[in-house]
Amino acid sequence: MKLILGSGSPRRRDLLAQIGVVADEIRPPEIDETPAKGELPRPYCARMAQQKAWAVAAEEGEIVLCADTTVALGRRILGKPQDVGEAAQFLLALSGRRHRVITAVAVRRGARIWERDVVTNVQMKRLSDEELNAYLATNDWQGKAGGYGIQGPAGALIPWIQGSFTAVVGLPLTETAGLLRAAGYPLWKDIQ
Repeated sequence: MKLILGSGSPRRRDLLAQIGVVADEIRPPEIDETPAKGELPRPYCARMAQQKAWAVAAEEGEIVLCADTTVALGRRILGKPQDVGEAAQFLLALSGRRHRVITAVAVRRGARIWERDVVTNVQMKRLSDEELNAYLATNDWQGKAGGYGIQGPAGALIPWIQGSFTAVVGLPLTETAGLLRAAGYPLWKDIQ
């Protein structure tokens, strides 16, 4: 049984390795990630994970694992910033405020799909101009929903979370393990 990871994220590969899972192949799908007009963050995130899972070509006996992480400020979806200016806008909007990080995971085997989403509440400290500019200069904001990654330098900007740390990084391990087991993937096979 082969596991196909439908994500190019090194963070997701590292998280899977924590539970002894190494994907046999990496096949990031190309899909339109534009939110529908009026679409709320949680349904949007679940839709993205499922669309990614369906977009990955898979043969009989292959299990596809895809995920999507969305930062939500109220009803507003903060995706991956296009440039440093947009990253600064996102971070200024999040500065001193609580927001939600939603990560949806979809596992597909054949014509069947299993999906879960996890919502974590996150507090970002009030950012000084010096902190904002120093963080932006790291370029760590690139490719990250909301313009930050909690596992990197931005960890110093996040004093509090309520929920799943691994979901904020990009893959909630408890839920992912459950979905893989539901799809018949042999977890813990090499652990005696």
